[in-house]
Amino acid sequence: MSSGICGAALVRAANAMLTALGGDEIWLLLPAMAMASDSGGQLGLVDPGVQELLVSPAVARALTTGNVGPRRRIEFTLPASAIAAHLPELGMGTAEDLFNAALGLKYGSELFHIETVVTENFAGTAYFYVVTAVE
Repeated sequence: MSSGICGAALVRAANAMLTALGGDEIWLLLPAMAMASDSGGQLGLVDPGVQELLVSPAVARALTTGNVGPRRRIEFTLPASAIAAHLPELGMGTAEDLFNAALGLKYGSELFHIETVVTENFAGTAYFYVVTAVE
């Protein structure tokens, strides 16, 4: 007996739920791939900058922190469909590759370091990525 929910419907439902719960947006910061062709660029003397990748809708939830460690810890729930849409344009095969390449995450005007990424799956289909980031 099947569950009656196909993967595509679950992904659409996850997007609708994130939009209804706030629909924030975050930016993943990736290293820019373009380099200057002069000798300074070839020697690594030129900063290539970063590429900002918009992910929306997202839901942010503040987590408690102790007296030692990061000042602030936030859990971001991101839709798997938004992440998957960016993979071909970046030349990446998996969401894990994307999160491993990310330098950080920008939420509002604040920059966070990605601490952990957990994939939420149902019936073999990823529908959420839960990203814990620290300031």
